[in-house]
Amino acid sequence: MTAATTPSTATHELIEVGAEDLPVYCPNPKAPLWSMHPRVFLDVAHTGSARCPYCGAEYRLRAGTVLSGHGH
Repeated sequence: MTAATTPSTATHELIEVGAEDLPVYCPNPKAPLWSMHPRVFLDVAHTGSARCPYCGAEYRLRAGTVLSGHGH
């Protein structure tokens, strides 16, 4: 997982994920202790991205990610 900030998402974190990160959930294992909230699983496989309803972090599939063995 890598974090990137763009002007359009300056108020929320953008986290790029790959097939190795599935299933995606927030807060992710690298999140600081102060940002903890109830764990929520996010479906990025169908739309390519998902936003956490608690903290607003956006999880997006890395460009060129090939999904296999995840029901696709």
